[in-house]
Amino acid sequence: MDNNLIAASWLGLALVAGLISFRTGVSASLVEIMVGIVAGNFLVIFTTPVPEFINFLAGFGSILLTFLAGAEVDPKVLRSKFKESFLIGFFSFLAPFVGAFAFAYFVAGWDLRAAEIAGIALSTTSVAVVYAVMVETGLNATELGKIILAACFITDLGTVVALGLLFAGFDLRMLIFVAALALALVFLPRFTRWFFTTFAGHMSELESRYIFFVLLGLGGLAILAGSEAVLPAYLVGLALANVFMADRALVRRVRAIAFTFLTPFFFLKAGLFVSIPAVLAGAGMIGLLLLIKMATKFVGVLPVTRILRFGPRDGMYTTLLMSTGLTFGTISSLFGLSHGIIDQSKYTFLVTAVILSAIVPTLIAQAFFRPKIPTAGGALGSEADVDGEKEVTAIAIAHQTK
Repeated sequence: MDNNLIAASWLGLALVAGLISFRTGVSASLVEIMVGIVAGNFLVIFTTPVPEFINFLAGFGSILLTFLAGAEVDPKVLRSKFKESFLIGFFSFLAPFVGAFAFAYFVAGWDLRAAEIAGIALSTTSVAVVYAVMVETGLNATELGKIILAACFITDLGTVVALGLLFAGFDLRMLIFVAALALALVFLPRFTRWFFTTFAGHMSELESRYIFFVLLGLGGLAILAGSEAVLPAYLVGLALANVFMADRALVRRVRAIAFTFLTPFFFLKAGLFVSIPAVLAGAGMIGLLLLIKMATKFVGVLPVTRILRFGPRDGMYTTLLMSTGLTFGTISSLFGLSHGIIDQSKYTFLVTAVILSAIVPTLIAQAFFRPKIPTAGGALGSEADVDGEKEVTAIAIAHQTK
């Protein structure tokens, strides 16, 4: 089939997913995965091998999404609330990683490499889900919300580093990659600030081209070194967070490119490999994986919130939101499938459990443990918070006027 028709069919699925998301209010990425599942199981055109150019677009979508997640972390909050953020984020990663790995290896009988993928995929926390909840509820302007968002970064940094370390080959190529990444993290912030100031506002969108060049270059070096391209993307995002927070218009433009044309390919492809017969046959395993993810998150996070003197309600809310997963869990699972580490049935088990973890803990947290936002004397939000609140308000007004 002609590449134009193939691309049009994929974008058609993305359009359908966007319309469903708009009407239901469910996260667009979650709907895209579900639409991909339906297409992969019932539409013949999507049961053939994925074309190489679709694989590239999906891969770049995951890179850009990872970069944006890092760039959304407020470094000031990370520094001022480092103890709270680090402890919550670290144990939010460690306990599920150990628990899921132990279950997959010792109980389910998966081989060592497959069990490591299970540990990584189920240790993640969904920045996308948590950030959306924070903005929609106004908690992003509170101290609790900022601590949770910063803790999400620590957790997902742990998963990205684990993916890179466990599945990377340590040779000359790895040393070159590590050296290039270290130099980039040191010099990129100052050079990027100069580049954006000098070439801002040009019709050719030089700032966006510059970011794409950096991400693809470092991502290519990571692949050559046997690592994963999302590792440098996340770290570069954090390194450039201050630069991006000073130019919210650029963030919105890059985000628009990502969510319009790139990330739909990634999430649709992630759903494409989920086999419905395998889901039905493995419902018990999927339920166990979801239970293990949530239980180990509680073991790791809830005691830490008590030590940090969180109130019972805030502690439960924090633990439940840290139990969510979506983007990095999907990236890790798809990495395992693409590299032959896990087969399609194991991939289906992991991705389905990850998708459910984006829904179940969020619904429980919002229904029973949502904190009350103080009407006076609360923490003031940053410029990013104000932007988010304006967007939510505008959406609410638009719905009211329909």
